[in-house]
Amino acid sequence: MKRIIYFLLFFIGSVAEAVACDLCKEKQPELLKEVAHGAGPEGTIDLLIMWSAVILVGGTLVLSLKFLIFPKEKNPHHIKYLPFDDAN
Repeated sequence: MKRIIYFLLFFIGSVAEAVACDLCKEKQPELLKEVAHGAGPEGTIDLLIMWSAVILVGGTLVLSLKFLIFPKEKNPHHIKYLPFDDAN
């Protein structure tokens, strides 16, 4: 129970520090005003890099969840069945 309380206190403290300060809010574009510190994307290339990373990470998340939930592997000798094998 102590570990959970310490974790929650640490998590809440970390989130409070991650929110941008007032000066940084003025420098950020509308999309990132409450999220990031420092100067935001300054040009077209910066935005292109940022959105490319967002699309890549989002696609990776969707595909990893898809293959985790629906693996489509029916072979009984597949490695995922090794922990359930009675011969071990």
